[in-house]
Amino acid sequence: MLYALTVAVEGGHAKATLLGLDSEGWVYVGLTIFLLLAIFVGKAPQKIVEALDGRIAETRRQLDEAKAIRAEAEALLSEARSRTQASAGDAAAIVAQAEADAKAMLAKAESDAAELIARRSKMAEDKIAAAERGALAEVRAQAAQAATRAAAELIGARYGAEADKTLVDRAIAGIGRPN
Repeated sequence: MLYALTVAVEGGHAKATLLGLDSEGWVYVGLTIFLLLAIFVGKAPQKIVEALDGRIAETRRQLDEAKAIRAEAEALLSEARSRTQASAGDAAAIVAQAEADAKAMLAKAESDAAELIARRSKMAEDKIAAAERGALAEVRAQAAQAATRAAAELIGARYGAEADKTLVDRAIAGIGRPN
């Protein structure tokens, strides 16, 4: 039968092991777990940065589309100007319409891009704020657990069976007395 806790005698000193590891081995196991957690938790900010970079790339792609639309509008404008020279009657109306369309497209593309950037920035800020709130709550929970453990250890150290007996005797003696 295999026992999880064993005691080995080396050089006249008893050496306790748990699952085949002595205290030094468990220190290495704990350090390894800590380092792995540090690596995986440390990658969270990198993932946030990667997500933001992706959003920035998408915004740049949309801005490039807007520039392409602008170039297309400018091409349409130049085409309209060439037609203007061919037909003098409708020239002023065609040029005015093309310029208005180009300006409207450009204004819409710029406002859409600005809205998108603002919205995505707000989303990123909200995510970061939520992550900060979560981390703060976790730290508070861990602090409360540590305080509870410390209080339990302090009470356990100060009050033993003898102190409990004295308190019980006092309480029993005070039951029959009027205040």
